[in-house]
Amino acid sequence: MKDLTQGKPIRVILLFALPLYIGQLFQLGYSLVDTRIIGSALGEGSLAAVGATTSLSDLLIEFMNGVVCGYGIIVATYFGARDERNLRKSIGGMTALSIGITVLLSAGCLIFLSPILDYLNVSPELKTEASAYIRIIIAGLIATTLYNVCAAILRAIGDSFTPLLFLIISNLLNIGMDYLLILRFQMGVTGAAAATVTAQALSAVLCFMYMRWKYPEIRLGLSDLAPEKEMYAQLLPRGFSMGFMLSFVLLGSLVLQKAINALGTNIIVAHTGARKATSLFLMIFFVLGTALATYCGQNLGAEEYGRIRQGIRDSILFSLGWYLFVLLIVFTVSPVIIRLITASDEPEILENAVLYLKVNASFYFLPAVICILRNSMQGFGDSATPLISSLIELAGKVLIAYLLTPRLQYFGVVISEPIVWTLMVIPLVIRIFRNPSLRKNKA
Repeated sequence: MKDLTQGKPIRVILLFALPLYIGQLFQLGYSLVDTRIIGSALGEGSLAAVGATTSLSDLLIEFMNGVVCGYGIIVATYFGARDERNLRKSIGGMTALSIGITVLLSAGCLIFLSPILDYLNVSPELKTEASAYIRIIIAGLIATTLYNVCAAILRAIGDSFTPLLFLIISNLLNIGMDYLLILRFQMGVTGAAAATVTAQALSAVLCFMYMRWKYPEIRLGLSDLAPEKEMYAQLLPRGFSMGFMLSFVLLGSLVLQKAINALGTNIIVAHTGARKATSLFLMIFFVLGTALATYCGQNLGAEEYGRIRQGIRDSILFSLGWYLFVLLIVFTVSPVIIRLITASDEPEILENAVLYLKVNASFYFLPAVICILRNSMQGFGDSATPLISSLIELAGKVLIAYLLTPRLQYFGVVISEPIVWTLMVIPLVIRIFRNPSLRKNKA
């Protein structure tokens, strides 16, 4: 366990965030390897079938991940308050609610899978493989959720390193099982899905066993799993707020992607390359936000309001330094970056991707502030304002997809993010200065 209520705030936050950042980089690398295995072993048709359902699987996984992370903030608050009884009760409630919501969500998606695939415009020639793949992923969502529950509990009590180890184990196991099930047993895309679910399930079991061995103080009894109205009243709003916050981001991007798909292959490739580079540049802001949610939760429980203020302020200053560094990189070597990602020298692809990067990089400080404030607010109990900010993002991307893109073509997409970021940050900044928790001193 690690107490985030002690030590220099920015040092504590960065040390806690470092394993999260490494984990995200590792996950990105694994994703590229997994894609290559499917594409080389099964062909472009099978890869397209898997890709056609990616938006659905990402939406389900991120929603449940957000729900679990929201519950984890409550756990972190009780850990910071040294309230062992409610710490165990919150973990018990978190576990029970996560399982229940996942089962209902999976059942609903499996029942309505065919119309969902029709809505996603999955072509008839891809639908059989796509359906076979996504059915296994949806049915196995419970394994992913249980792993995320274990990881969220460990992060809530200050251990961000152990989830990284189990993430690495899971990804290596997934790659090995991909080769076994796809190449040796010739299971096709169902083998790829089964490998993913099995790896997640084994990682969840290992993580659970480690927690019981390492942290006896959070071992649950039957009474801790019993429903408790007061505890559920705390967990549900925070969980759904975080879940919907992440879902709205994905829904907005999905709508915008539909508009991009109508602009031609070169534009799709250009945007894909630019977005992958953007994800790499912005990853540190997302990780910092995740770390701050736990940091603020623990310090709220300890009533260390001054540390919350200082942690937010120092994180914004650190992000400013990273923003300036990325700005320098983008305006000097962005064509090289796009060539490395897309393996293309097509002028139209390079010009549009570089344009996207340069315009968006000029505003990267805004998503830094958004990630820090949005997650910090969740950590110290403000669930409404981050949700409002995410709704603005969803509405902005939908409007841009239907109003700007048909008129301005790809330039409408290029300026979409800066416009949306500017609108999103306004309610967060207003609320952060008015939040009563940040005006208090320790009682």
